[in-house]
Amino acid sequence: MMQKFLKVPHALVIMFLIAVLVSIMSYFIPAGSFERVISPINGRLIVVPGTFEFIKSSPIGFVDFITAFPRGFKAAAEIIFVVISGGVMFGLMEKTNALENGVGAFVRKLGMQRKNLIIISLTLVYGFLGVAVGYENNIALVPIAAMVSLAIGGDLLLAAGISVGAMTVGFGLSPINPYTVGLGQKLAEIPLFSGSLLRTFLCAISLMVMCYYNLRYFKRLEQKGGSMDRSEDTIGLGLTRDLDSYALTTKHWLIIITFFVGLSVAIFGIFKLNWFFLELSGMFLLIGLTCGVIGHLNSDKISQAVLDGVKLTAGGAFMVGVAASIKVLLQDASLIDTLCFYSSNLLSGLPKTISVVLMMVTQSFTNFLIPSGSGQAMATLPLMLPLGELIGVNAQVTILAFQIGDGLTNLINPTMGGLIAMLSLCRVSFDKWLKFIFPLTMVLIAVAVVFLILSSMFNYS
Repeated sequence: MMQKFLKVPHALVIMFLIAVLVSIMSYFIPAGSFERVISPINGRLIVVPGTFEFIKSSPIGFVDFITAFPRGFKAAAEIIFVVISGGVMFGLMEKTNALENGVGAFVRKLGMQRKNLIIISLTLVYGFLGVAVGYENNIALVPIAAMVSLAIGGDLLLAAGISVGAMTVGFGLSPINPYTVGLGQKLAEIPLFSGSLLRTFLCAISLMVMCYYNLRYFKRLEQKGGSMDRSEDTIGLGLTRDLDSYALTTKHWLIIITFFVGLSVAIFGIFKLNWFFLELSGMFLLIGLTCGVIGHLNSDKISQAVLDGVKLTAGGAFMVGVAASIKVLLQDASLIDTLCFYSSNLLSGLPKTISVVLMMVTQSFTNFLIPSGSGQAMATLPLMLPLGELIGVNAQVTILAFQIGDGLTNLINPTMGGLIAMLSLCRVSFDKWLKFIFPLTMVLIAVAVVFLILSSMFNYS
């Protein structure tokens, strides 16, 4: 009976209930707005502190509610397509057998007796990618973790922990995150990426905790004799032959090289040419089709692989659109600025150490309203930075509180399109992910709070 009560609802149910809650809130919470000006730093709109005012309320009506979902899909079209194109790319690569042979050869080389080393190494590699490369930029690498996890006797949840979990932690706590730390320090007019030593320690410790958590879960899998999720769909991801039979041919090497060269071009475009989801989707399709041609797939096999890829990612793509509808409802009701205003007011007149923790909590809450790190920085830091100065918290500590609040709640944020997209490529539903990752999230937040309190007490700068 207790297990039934504690069961996590399906992700669609969670998101629908959030949408209903936002609609109900629109009748009780007044609408409000801040004045915004164009930032000289990056040309984006920035909140002007002290300009909040209540405006005419716009309660969510029935028509507004039911149309929020198609409008959410329209707003998230680019993210939805990057999920589908990523599935198409891996569907085509899977048909060539290059990925299966590559993963099989990799596991055979290390040996099945080194499973723990494989899990730790991959977790740290994905964490480093999150730290140094970014978040959505690495979306194409997620299914590789799924193949490796299944090859060593793990399951798709373990694969998500290795890849999605590690990248989210690495990106969220990265000492060189340009979207949170970099932008925040520019807004505060302090040296770019200063204070990185403390952030590096926090990030490294958090990734080691992630490694331990993945190993602990894997040990439980081994004790239970296999996957804890009997309904998981592993078609095209598992190894189909004995490890000793795996070897890479010249054709397989050409396909793997094409994949990594294409991914490198995409990352270069993101950092140097301002590419994002649209260009990333185009590159995924180009990589997939090129690999199909190199693999000598005929037109019928390419077409079938494309449709199979779409079929396997359609559920995750749908979830991205539903998540985006929540933001649409918040914007319709003009509640985002009101909630940010009330949150900032909670901190006034409290002791410094309590205030800095509440800053983190406030940013965690705001992250569900504004899942974009840079968007959240532009909306809340112009309020938090001067407020921090008034209560004796320096800018460096305020930005650390912002980074932790934004970064760690990304692990459990159903409105974050990138998270839902990666989970869909790993074929893990959000409700199963939430049940898996929530305890770790609480542990990581506790570790981060200790760092935050110490940085506040010693006025870390």
